Amino acid sequence: MTLDRYADAVGDLDPADGEVATAELVVTDDVLVKAFVLAPGGEVDAHEHADATNVFHVLEGEPTVIRDGESERLAAPAVVHNARGDVHGARNETDARAVLTASLCPLP
Repeated sequence: MTLDRYADAVGDLDPADGEVATAELVVTDDVLVKAFVLAPGGEVDAHEHADATNVFHVLEGEPTVIRDGESERLAAPAVVHNARGDVHGARNETDARAVLTASLCPLP
């Protein structure tokens, strides 16, 4: 048994170019941690959470993170705080997969 939920959840995810695959790592009544595997060209569309904080943890690759109209390519490991109401998303402009988790709390 392992306490790590990451390897089992994303190890077999292999989205096609331009696609994103997801897995829920932790779901409780007050937090959601979700993994996003971005294939080359994959994108998590920009969106917002008016009532929750969202934190990205870049775990693999170099995704470009978008927040409130600005973008920055980040290399793993990296952490991005998206405050309540920040419009945020991510895209993969590289030739290798990129993986990030998003922690959302409190849950609406």
